[in-house]
Amino acid sequence: MVHTAAERTRPITLRDIAARFTTPLLPDDYLQLVNPLWSARELRGRIVEVRKETADSATLVIKPGWGFDFGFTPGQYIGIGIRVDGRWHWRSYSLTCPPGWIDPVRHGERLVSVTVKAMPEGFLSGHLVNGVPAGTIVRLAAPQGGFVLPEPPPAKMLFLTAGSGATPIMGMLRTLRRRDTISDVVHIHSARTADDMLFAAELRELDRQHPGFTSHLHFTGERGRFDLTGLDHLYPDWRERHVWACGPLDMLAVIETHWSAAGLADRLHVERFELERSEIGEGGLMTFARTGQSIDTDGATTVLEAAERVGASMSAGCRVGICRTCVVTVTEGHVRDLRTGLEHQAGEQVQACVCAAAGDCVIDA
Repeated sequence: MVHTAAERTRPITLRDIAARFTTPLLPDDYLQLVNPLWSARELRGRIVEVRKETADSATLVIKPGWGFDFGFTPGQYIGIGIRVDGRWHWRSYSLTCPPGWIDPVRHGERLVSVTVKAMPEGFLSGHLVNGVPAGTIVRLAAPQGGFVLPEPPPAKMLFLTAGSGATPIMGMLRTLRRRDTISDVVHIHSARTADDMLFAAELRELDRQHPGFTSHLHFTGERGRFDLTGLDHLYPDWRERHVWACGPLDMLAVIETHWSAAGLADRLHVERFELERSEIGEGGLMTFARTGQSIDTDGATTVLEAAERVGASMSAGCRVGICRTCVVTVTEGHVRDLRTGLEHQAGEQVQACVCAAAGDCVIDA
């Protein structure tokens, strides 16, 4: 074996020595026997606490393993993969903790947290809220996303959220509180009832403690959707504020229209947790070339959803067509982009999370 000069001068590490005694298994395999979080192949984490927030939501506190970037930007999300019934299921959730969060109760460990709301159609969200125990090992994807708190933050901010749309905002608010940079922040948060309201006690306490923060809790079951025309009376300086909005698609559409009509679209930042569908096609038999697995799909089932149903391995991040983690190649047939209705043919690369079969098709995955 011929060694390069760089290889001859590189210091021999403990892992190099271990490799000579552990072949054919890699040192990584043995390290995982000692500690499941010690993996150089993938990001991992251990759920150390599942804390109930409401009847259908819970906060997961996670200890990440080697390689996790604790210097993420407030507002970003991470991917979480968990094995259920022999299959890995992935979803993305907003980080609700500040960067570099250290829990003094757990001996100063660096941790992260996400808050998950169980959705009626969401298999994994229901499992995470009601079925996953502390101690579970999960896979993690690195923090990403552009719906973030800038540095330095604007002097005047407005947060508009509903339901689980409050989760990225909580990461921002907890960061502002930790850095003592809450200058002039208004947060209007909507939920159906008081029992459904995420983070209500913490938001009220933050309101009491910080003169620069106003928490406006709105219960839609009593008063209907928050009327944006009321901003002129409640917060007449709303036009001067930079705005972050996250919640149901119909709410975000109303907000975008309102800010565009005011000529302030450049001050509005929006985060969507759902795929905004404009077209639904006929569906078809979808085949995954690398595994040979096939599944009949309707025109609303995305390539990513179909892959997960048959257990085909596929990377995913945001699941709404933003991050491009799930790009795959169509090798036969056609797929349709559910956002635009545009068809893609064999040879084209597509985002699996926003495309569905437009007739029988084969995917290189």
